[in-house]
Amino acid sequence: MDYKIDRSEKYAVITLEETHFTDELPALFEAKARELLREDYHNLIVVMNKATDIDSAGIMTLRKLVRLCTTGLGTLVVATQNDDFTDLLEDSNIADLLVLPTLEEAIDAVFMHDLENEFGMGDDDYDDDDYEGISEMKEP
Repeated sequence: MDYKIDRSEKYAVITLEETHFTDELPALFEAKARELLREDYHNLIVVMNKATDIDSAGIMTLRKLVRLCTTGLGTLVVATQNDDFTDLLEDSNIADLLVLPTLEEAIDAVFMHDLENEFGMGDDDYDDDDYEGISEMKEP
């Protein structure tokens, strides 16, 4: 597996230099990502600009890693400028996987995710119980 890892305080970036996220590569990638999770990096950014295809093993690996990252209140973001590969990922329906075109946008997404966690932004839905005991004033 041809890759490079950059670590920051809040996230780790794995830059994959592979064109195919298939066969045994997803298992190798998962092992490396799990190492980062054990090092307490729960925000992972995977740059996959060279990737052109993904198989079921790759999809399952990304699903597992999304689940592991979110369990640690983190996120998994894939950065790729390959529109066809983006379509493959989106067609895979991997819940909570962010796919963005640039590393900079992926980093911004990680910081936004951390801010949401910090401020406890949950649901933004209107809830009647939030306004219990408050009456509306009507103008004459």
